[in-house]
Amino acid sequence: MIQAAEGSAILFPIWQEIVVGAIAFGLLCFVLMKFVFPVMEKTFEARVDAIEGGIERAERAQEEANQTLEEYRRKLATAQDEAAAIRDEARAAAEASKEEILVSAREEANRVIAAGHAQVEASRQQLVRELRSEVGNLAVDLAGKIIGQRLAGDADTTATVDQFLAQIADETAETSGAR
Repeated sequence: MIQAAEGSAILFPIWQEIVVGAIAFGLLCFVLMKFVFPVMEKTFEARVDAIEGGIERAERAQEEANQTLEEYRRKLATAQDEAAAIRDEARAAAEASKEEILVSAREEANRVIAAGHAQVEASRQQLVRELRSEVGNLAVDLAGKIIGQRLAGDADTTATVDQFLAQIADETAETSGAR
């Protein structure tokens, strides 16, 4: 220690300690720069790469997820359009089938009605023939009983009955037409 001229003590370290301290400090700096800092730098870079890579991977994953979502939305829209088209086609086919069935049913009904009318007309014609024959025979028998003798041959009888029935039909037609 050196004393100051004024009598106060100023602390001065010993020069050998300063040299040893400077060498130790230099050696410590050399070891830190040569071995510790490069390892720390590598670790720092690895963390930066991991963080940045994680961010990039997350961004790519997000982008892929967005693309996949858009693709699914497009597919869903397409599927909905196709479903609507199928529904429309099914409705149109059902409507066409319904119309075909209705037309077929009407045709069948008309055919059955026409067949019924034809059968009724045939039955009526047959009944008219039978009635004419029966009425003619009854009229001839009645006339024969009134006159007291059998009328001439069957041909004459048939001609007379037909003429009589024709007159009755004409009178009936005139009466029906007048109404």
